Amino acid sequence: MEPVQVERFYLGCLAHASYMIGSEGSAAIIDPQRDVDLYLDAASSKGWRIEHIIETHVHADFVSGHSELAERTGAQIHLGMGSGASFPHADVKDGDEIRFGQCRLRFLQTPGHTLESICILMEDESDPNRPATVFTGDTLFVGDVGRPDLSPNCTPQQLAELLYRSLHEKLLTLPDDTVIYPAHGAGSLCGRQMSSESSSTIGQQRRTNYALLARTSEEFVHLLTDNLPAAPEYFSQEVQLNRSGAAPLSDLPTLAALTAPEVLQLQKEGAVVVDTRPAIQFAVAHVPGSIHIALTGQYASWAARILGLSTPLIIAGEDPEHVRESQLRLARVGVENVIGYLADGVLGWIQNGLELDYIPQISVQEFVDLREQERDRIAILDVREAGERTGGVIEGSISIPLGKLKTRTEELDREKLLIVHCKGGYRSSIATSILRRAGFRDVANLTGGFDAWKSADLPCTA
Repeated sequence: MEPVQVERFYLGCLAHASYMIGSEGSAAIIDPQRDVDLYLDAASSKGWRIEHIIETHVHADFVSGHSELAERTGAQIHLGMGSGASFPHADVKDGDEIRFGQCRLRFLQTPGHTLESICILMEDESDPNRPATVFTGDTLFVGDVGRPDLSPNCTPQQLAELLYRSLHEKLLTLPDDTVIYPAHGAGSLCGRQMSSESSSTIGQQRRTNYALLARTSEEFVHLLTDNLPAAPEYFSQEVQLNRSGAAPLSDLPTLAALTAPEVLQLQKEGAVVVDTRPAIQFAVAHVPGSIHIALTGQYASWAARILGLSTPLIIAGEDPEHVRESQLRLARVGVENVIGYLADGVLGWIQNGLELDYIPQISVQEFVDLREQERDRIAILDVREAGERTGGVIEGSISIPLGKLKTRTEELDREKLLIVHCKGGYRSSIATSILRRAGFRDVANLTGGFDAWKSADLPCTA
């Protein structure tokens, strides 16, 4: 008998992990991403038929491909009871099981991140000595636990209490050698201190996970809910989309190639240009009023957080391949109102006699020298999360996390030169474009961010 196989798929731009479990020709997919061909191709290459699709909860940070995958395979979708899903599915509860080949999957109801959250305990019946595996969704991560503020009907404190019981009465009763596979890794918005490790064990997390070290339920609740960053506004829309089931990606339209005059007119009508090129290219020359979100980072998440799911968008990318990739990544988080792309780039803008904009870049040493000469004329904006500032701050900096900047620009002095920084430069470039679009003219990006500041051994305060 062959052992049960587990294959992990990791989507770095969303820090999202999904899984395929296969045995004796049958397979189950856990927490599928929206573009499902990778599961179909992987199953086909192994000679497996996908018979089950399992969602650990109704996801808030990405659009799931469960509906398309079920339509293309005939597989049954399984969700925890109380999900509110309107598509055909099976509600599961504690003790329910799925068996195929040598694989047994047992469901554990683990409310807390959401009310319907479940974990899936896998046992390989071909090898009694193999440690069990548990797919923990957003209940337990490597190094963290799920955020408890995604229910409109429960307070974060109530969800945190439920999560404490789920962890201590369900997951932490499993043997220490039980392998855990979570649905997210470092960089996800669903937790704060997630590790980049792909897996761990119950025993390792029991010893090292800060949230599991809380001695009481009360301590745990405070740990999770005190100073909890607000959930992005688009999360609630994402949940509704996943409850109804997203349309197949094949339904996405082919993007129109737009001339510079057409883009200018669409901007006047409310469309926003999203520039996906590297930061230095954007800084040197870009369409005025455009928002910069480089394709190299957490592109789709930031686009959804800053622009929402319904704003009409125009993509300014490096080439048609990057434009297509940008459209796909946006669709993964439910941003589908992309009306076209700037066909000839900034060159076409120039050829039509239109002016471009730019954002000055300043090194940490240039900033130090400039501040010594003109301290009263300069302000520095730190767009890192509040928790990141515990590792040090540049003296006198103003703290506004990037996700809140769009609604807090009035706190900034438009008469000063505003130097913007984050940890490494990705978020600060986004921030400078938001500020420029809001009418700030004296804005510069601190290249390398706080990492460069520390590397230069420059002073910082706690």
